[in-house]
Amino acid sequence: MEYAGIGGLIILALNIWAIVSIIGSSASTGSKVLWTLLVLVLPVIGFIIWLIAGPRGGAVTA
Repeated sequence: MEYAGIGGLIILALNIWAIVSIIGSSASTGSKVLWTLLVLVLPVIGFIIWLIAGPRGGAVTA
């Protein structure tokens, strides 16, 4: 599948945000690697799956 123009830039930005969030999460290393691969291999579907079921960011303590 090929993405061009503004749609491609939006998908790229969302995938970069997802990967940064995955790396910053408190999930195990193996889980982080699998989620990152999913987002990289299947950009749109992987992002949607991550958005619904992916690891959340680290807990903020007050």
